[in-house]
Amino acid sequence: MRAARAEVDLGAIAHNVGVLRTLVAPSLVCAVVKADGYGHGAIAVSEAALDAGADWLAVALIEEAAVLRKAGITAPILLLSQPRLADLVAVVRYDLRVCITSPIAVELLANAAREQGKVVPVHVKVDTGMNRVGVAPADALSLAREVVKRPELVLEGVFTHFAVADEPENPFTDEQLDRYDAVLTQLGEAGIFPSIRHSANSAAAIAHPRGRYDLVRVGIAVYGIAPTPDLPGTPDLRPALSLRAEVSTVKRVKAGEGISYGLRHRFDTDSTVATVPIGYADGVPRRLGLVGGEVLIGGKKRPIVGVVTMDQLMVDCGDDHIEVGDEVVLIGTQGKATITAEDVAGHLDTIAYEIVCGIGPRVPRFYPRGLNG
Repeated sequence: MRAARAEVDLGAIAHNVGVLRTLVAPSLVCAVVKADGYGHGAIAVSEAALDAGADWLAVALIEEAAVLRKAGITAPILLLSQPRLADLVAVVRYDLRVCITSPIAVELLANAAREQGKVVPVHVKVDTGMNRVGVAPADALSLAREVVKRPELVLEGVFTHFAVADEPENPFTDEQLDRYDAVLTQLGEAGIFPSIRHSANSAAAIAHPRGRYDLVRVGIAVYGIAPTPDLPGTPDLRPALSLRAEVSTVKRVKAGEGISYGLRHRFDTDSTVATVPIGYADGVPRRLGLVGGEVLIGGKKRPIVGVVTMDQLMVDCGDDHIEVGDEVVLIGTQGKATITAEDVAGHLDTIAYEIVCGIGPRVPRFYPRGLNG
């Protein structure tokens, strides 16, 4: 068995869903479990989130939804982006709620639903300024009418997505909400009233109560990570994932010697170096040791030295006594010391989302009970 593992506390997932439910009530909670549950394991996270009161799940790909359905999960699953037109048949097969952004998709989805004898819930995506996917606000009514005239389809939802909800002082979120509200008003004047209006991601669910509507789509907060550090109103979230390994080799290196590919680091003094069997093929960025990255060994923060290699990284342990088999924590707590995904992201000038999503499939996931209740 590999001496590297990700441990996921499903009690923390349940706790986070619970506090989010309380925060946004009476809005429904849709737990976003795309990208294999942000690297935490989609099936286990989905089951824990639903048990804790999440109402829906959301994914990015049909393949992700198929994994959940084959695992026996029957809860509503929202597909967040319109799939390839050729794949709309699978949307019907797996009983998904689907994002629609084009009239041709409406036609082909209706055909697939009719052939399978089903009625499919449709969610029209409106692009209010993210400029990624979605129908323009001026075209939303026309697309909604295409949906409602098809007996094989039901216009269950209309939604949008925010670009800067994690910047609470940025007025653009309110501009997006104004555009979205204008679309809803136009639909209502035409006699079209979707039952599920939704716009809020984790940041908006926390910091923009106006955007909660009937349902919130919470992703990163489910995993115990704030959308951005110090976001006002962030509830008591518990990080669910820790990344751990073991020391595989210990050696003494003399002052002046270099280490790892390129010898990018040289030692000022004689030092004990611990090699850890986890690397960039597992999602630990190659340059982490060059920008201040650390791990925990023996309850102390210790610097990664040199470039992280594909399967291994090296740690400067000074003159401390280190043994093969000692636990190494890359994300998580050891003794009184903690390294968070946000800490790692800060060294790399990125966001915690990328850090946890980047933990590769070579790293086994474990779900020990009783970590946080």
